[in-house]
Amino acid sequence: MKEKQIILISDSTGETAEHIMKAILVHFDIQETNIIRSNKVNSTEKIDELFTNTGEEVLVFSTLIEEELINHLKEKVEENHYKLVDLLADPLQITADFLKQEPKREIGLRRQLSEDYFHKIECVEFTVKYDDGKDPRGIPKADIVIIGVSRTSKTPVSLNLAFKNFKVCNIPLIPEIEAPEELFKIDPKKIVGLIINPDKLNAIRIEKLKMMGLSGDVEYANDNRIHEELDYAIDIMNKIGCDIIDVSDFTIEETAKEILVQLDLLNK
Repeated sequence: MKEKQIILISDSTGETAEHIMKAILVHFDIQETNIIRSNKVNSTEKIDELFTNTGEEVLVFSTLIEEELINHLKEKVEENHYKLVDLLADPLQITADFLKQEPKREIGLRRQLSEDYFHKIECVEFTVKYDDGKDPRGIPKADIVIIGVSRTSKTPVSLNLAFKNFKVCNIPLIPEIEAPEELFKIDPKKIVGLIINPDKLNAIRIEKLKMMGLSGDVEYANDNRIHEELDYAIDIMNKIGCDIIDVSDFTIEETAKEILVQLDLLNK
C-alpha cells in the first residue's frame, strides 16, 4: 500500500490548519500517513520547493490567504493530481457575501491583532504600576506623563490612554512633597499638566469626602488649601515647560483626546 501524505501549508504559524486537520482525522483510523507541516509560506517559490519531494498520494490542507499563492497552489495540486482542502475559501466567501465586503487577504493580520492586544495589556499593566506617583522610575519609561493635583482625574484619564496603547505615568503634585526630579530630566513634550477650576475642585472633593463618610470641612476641601495646591502645581508645570489643560468642563474621554492632541499623538 502506498504511503499517504498530508501536507499542512500556511502563510503564518499553521496552528489553524493543524487544529482543523486533527479535528477531522480523529474520525478516521489513520495508518501509514506522513504529515508534513509547512509554515510561513509567503512566495510561489516556497510552494514549488514543497512539492519537489512529495509522494504519489497527497492531501493538502491550506490556510493561505493571498490569491496569488492560492492560485499557484491549486495549479501545483492539479499538476500532481493531489487533493486540496482550502480551509478558508468557503468561510471567507460566505462571510464576504454576508458583510457585503471583500476580504483584505493580507498575510499576518491575525498576528498583528495579537501583537496589538498584548501591547495594550502591557500598556495597561505599566499604567497601573506607575499610577498616582507609586514609583517615579516610571517617568522616563512612559509615553505620556500626567501631573496635577488630587481629583483632576489623572488615574481614569491614564487608563483611558493605556487602552489606546500608551504607557502612562501620573504624578500627584502636593506642596509638602517635592516633585520628582525625573520630571525635569525628560522631554517636556511628553508631559501634560491638568488643572481645574477651584470651585469645581472644591465641590468634587466635598463629594468625595461624603462618599467616604467624612466631613466636608476638612483641609482637603478648604478653599485656601485648594488655591495653594493649584498655585503650586501651576508653578511646577511652568518650570517644566509642559502643556497645561484645564479639565473643568471635560469628560474623561475629552481630556484623554485633548492630551493626545496637545502632545501630537492623536493618530499614532
